[in-house]
Amino acid sequence: MRRRSETMLVTTLADGHVRRHPDELIVEEPMTIQLDGVVVSTTMRTPGNDYELAVGFCFTEGLLSGAPVTGVRYCAGGSATESSFNVVTVETGGRAPAPTARVGTTTSSCGICGTESIDALTERLVRLPPTPPIPLDVLRSVPERVLGAQGLFAATGAVHAAAAFDGTGEVRVVREDVGRHNAVDKIVGRMVLDGTLPAAGLGLFVSGRASFELVQKTWAAGFGTLVAVSAPTALAVHTARRAGLILAGFARADRLNVYAPDRLDAP
Repeated sequence: MRRRSETMLVTTLADGHVRRHPDELIVEEPMTIQLDGVVVSTTMRTPGNDYELAVGFCFTEGLLSGAPVTGVRYCAGGSATESSFNVVTVETGGRAPAPTARVGTTTSSCGICGTESIDALTERLVRLPPTPPIPLDVLRSVPERVLGAQGLFAATGAVHAAAAFDGTGEVRVVREDVGRHNAVDKIVGRMVLDGTLPAAGLGLFVSGRASFELVQKTWAAGFGTLVAVSAPTALAVHTARRAGLILAGFARADRLNVYAPDRLDAP
């Protein structure tokens, strides 16, 4: 199994005392994603669940266009060790449209760098069908439910988490990554491979802010609800309202802000 954290010596100043001690730091490495042998992106990610990340990225970016995934493997042109397990190929047997490669590298903080138009990411999506809303008290409980499964965060304090949960708050799957968008793509990729999309009736949790890209990925996967620990951006709210998506932020055990829909009756 690939190392996801690395032990390094650090110097800590606390309460007037200096001490040198080992600390766990998260690993961040580039991963190139190919679709049917064509490079579509290079993203900075935490190693682990790489197949899910590649499939989820291709799905949420609309690159599959409904084509089934027939295979996923490391490195299309040689052995996996030659590429340090940092090249993943998603295969559809040519059923997916010929992809266009992104320009540049996707950083761990930005999932849409190099995309020419924001509209291109949402114009292929239709408004989500109505589903029974998840109770607000359940939404408030999700961050605490997910926290116990954030092993990398507990060890390093430097990764984001995403989780799929049901209407009772039961957490179905959790993934962690240095990139917020990568954690979400890993969730989506797992569900694509399991054949459980669209995610109607389920909610998606993210441990950071709710940006446009995360709302777009949530919408593409068919989740009816997105819950974030932090705030959304204005564009994220506009997009969620357009999608018919429930968007909540600042989720805590004792509070919650609901940004979409624009009006919500008190429970």
